[in-house]
Amino acid sequence: MQIFKCPACATPLYFENDRCACGQQVAFDPEAQTMVVATDRCANHRSIGCNWLPEDDPEAEGLCRSCVMTEVVPDLRETDNLPLWARTEEAKRWMLANLARWGWFTDADPGDRPVFRMLSEETAHGDAEVTMGHAFGVITINVTEADEALRAERQDQLGEMYRTMLGHMRHECAHFLFERLSKDKGFLHGFRQLIGDERADYAEALERHYANPRDPGDTHVTPYATAHPHEDWAETVAHLLHLVDIADSAAAAGLALPGGPVAGYDAYAEANTDAVLNHAIQLSMAVTHVNRALELPDLYPFVLTPPVRKKMGFTHSQLRSPASQ
Repeated sequence: MQIFKCPACATPLYFENDRCACGQQVAFDPEAQTMVVATDRCANHRSIGCNWLPEDDPEAEGLCRSCVMTEVVPDLRETDNLPLWARTEEAKRWMLANLARWGWFTDADPGDRPVFRMLSEETAHGDAEVTMGHAFGVITINVTEADEALRAERQDQLGEMYRTMLGHMRHECAHFLFERLSKDKGFLHGFRQLIGDERADYAEALERHYANPRDPGDTHVTPYATAHPHEDWAETVAHLLHLVDIADSAAAAGLALPGGPVAGYDAYAEANTDAVLNHAIQLSMAVTHVNRALELPDLYPFVLTPPVRKKMGFTHSQLRSPASQ
């Protein structure tokens, strides 16, 4: 993620800021990818702190590009759901801003956009079961996991120590992007050659996975990626987005390594997949070394084998050019 500047005094501003220390009210313009003077803001600013500009479309009813994608919100009669929804939407905005750097869901992108259902396990009528996932352009997210204590508990239960809301967003949106890209037969041919045949029975594959989880070995980035080609794609895309964002955020913060990219490096403009992956991994190792001074977790503890890198190269080439799909 970039670090922005106040339009009034040029003080550094961060993605979630809605005002500068100088007092200037600001809003994020997702099309220009910059902070602007806040003459208006998303209709959800008051309730969940959304700091994006509203869409220039009467049908959006004052909502921004991100919030207008949310079709269902959690039961707000359960008061704990409001802050959980706010944290979940912030993760969604971060993910969408990243993808916009490659042209996804911008004004120049004529393709379909995802619809989000933000649900909670806690409702005014009692507990509810929520299954995160994607189906036919609709992404369901369980906002309950925005609670840090509960998420830590599930990280331990599921053996997914790096389970995060941003990770959920990237994974589920990857399924949506597959639907967009799969309209191109050339994409499907490459996908099936490298990742697998997505037509394999999905329910049966998941049942096998949970009954007898496979080691990812050299061929998959995570154990869950072994479940089915759809999940291999989604996990590979999510990890590619993690790594490109590490490289981009480090450049924005002025972090550099000897022999690494020069100042002003744009990780989203990088066409060489190995170059951006190598840079992100080297940065993560350096930050991990610092983290260990405070006994904090490793920044990115995954190994990118040659087969995984090859899959990332394929996903990278597809995600960098949405307008051509």
